[in-house]
Amino acid sequence: METRLSEELTVISSKLMLANEKAEILRLVNDINNSIEKLIEKEKSGLPIRPQAKSISGTLKFTQKEISKMATTFKKIFIANGLVAHITKRESGKGSYCYEIRYRANGYKIEASSTDLVTAKKKFLAKTLPGEIEKYYIGSIENPKIPTTFDKFALYYFENYRKRTVAPSTYKNDCNRLKTQLLPYFKNIELKKIDPSSCQDLLDNLMEQGKAKTAVEAYNLLSCIFKNAMAHNLIFKNPLSIVLKPRYDQQNGTAFTLEEETRLLNALNGSKFNVLIALALYCGLRPNELETAQIDGEFIKAVNSKRHTKDKNNIEYKWIPITERLKPFLQNGIPTLPPLNAARKFIANIFPNHKLYDCRTTFYSRCKECGVDQRALNEYMGHSLGKVEKAYTDLSKEFLLKEGKKIKY
Repeated sequence: METRLSEELTVISSKLMLANEKAEILRLVNDINNSIEKLIEKEKSGLPIRPQAKSISGTLKFTQKEISKMATTFKKIFIANGLVAHITKRESGKGSYCYEIRYRANGYKIEASSTDLVTAKKKFLAKTLPGEIEKYYIGSIENPKIPTTFDKFALYYFENYRKRTVAPSTYKNDCNRLKTQLLPYFKNIELKKIDPSSCQDLLDNLMEQGKAKTAVEAYNLLSCIFKNAMAHNLIFKNPLSIVLKPRYDQQNGTAFTLEEETRLLNALNGSKFNVLIALALYCGLRPNELETAQIDGEFIKAVNSKRHTKDKNNIEYKWIPITERLKPFLQNGIPTLPPLNAARKFIANIFPNHKLYDCRTTFYSRCKECGVDQRALNEYMGHSLGKVEKAYTDLSKEFLLKEGKKIKY
């Protein structure tokens, strides 16, 4: 009976060696007492006693000091996962054992072993340090469908996330930037192999070609893609973290002078562009908002393209009063408008230094010159008021119409 008791207690004693919390130790001590009682009963009844187990498993916890040295990204995940790893004490030979520590979760596969528990633990912790942990990330175990190459992940991000967070016109432009600038450069390289120098080279090349605006747009898109990749645990650091962001002094347009406006109106007489350019010039609509314009009583109603919500039925409109200068162009309503590019060329042929967007700038300038209330002007232009002001601002159409009557020059 003493031999059998020794065999049974060896199993529980091994677990006791791995325990590092008081509650767990007390539970195992209680198990020892219960085992002794069971062995006595088995001995009396003549039932066979189970032989010694070849291996035992449990969980291994770590101290705050040990966790503090882990890589930041992994540390957060490890803490959320309960600060534990799986450990097995396995018989490796007569009288000798091997301790195997494993962590397999959240895309990580970390393993360490030794015949000494302290050594096995040190080996495991060494693999969680900054600069080392990246070697043990094997991908998304929970969702293996998430791609890990730049081209496929960028398309995955665009289709599943970007499409739902930006306006349709913005999404269309972003797709074009991705197709023409980013995909040809990064191709199918693994995300984790993209380093800051390769990103910097791309942006520097665009700047050297005089494409500052394109460089800024490429930087912003890459930032979104890499942040999303980090959120999916595909990479641990954003390659753009030390990249110099390109600078671009954006020009918001130059207003037409009164003399230039007169020349433009004369050129529009009998032209197919007369209604389109008049809506831009006397409503301040963005080019991509022109096709949404419709007459609504004494107003032009159009979609505010800078407001995008997940609810496609919740569209934000803006109302611009139909001024005396606009009325002559709307006698037959709003026809099907010609292509924007054709209108841009029409203006460029008359004014090489002006563009279609300058009509919006002109409208804003004229409103300021005529003393239109800034709150009404913000509504006309579709400018952001900020969350607090937007929540407490609800201008009546009567007020908007009254301010619109000031636009006389």
